[in-house]
Amino acid sequence: HDDVHISFEDQQRINRFAKHNARMDDLKVELDMKKNDLKCVEEALEEIELFDEEEDIPFLIGEVFLSHKLGKTQELLAETKNQTLKEIASIEAKAKVIKGEMDELKAHLYQRFGSNISLESDD
Repeated sequence: HDDVHISFEDQQRINRFAKHNARMDDLKVELDMKKNDLKCVEEALEEIELFDEEEDIPFLIGEVFLSHKLGKTQELLAETKNQTLKEIASIEAKAKVIKGEMDELKAHLYQRFGSNISLESDD
């Protein structure tokens, strides 16, 4: 096979692609964690539906449990849910931007190197 010359610009693109790829992996992990948090909050909201209005419900804030009545606890959980949904949307937006850049880099690099380069991740 013939040797392919890699210019400095091409090397920069390859490095940028690799950096974006690593960032996407981090975002996937972060997204999974947030989606898990969301699931927990939604389950908690369902669970406390059955509680008595006058019962104190412990609510973990940071590393401290605070007790509140049902209505206040539902309010806090709803706020937590909304915040988590915003965080998920933010992560997804970042991932979309990075994916767009990766697609551009990928198109350029495949056009330049064809089958001599492999940019696909193993997942």
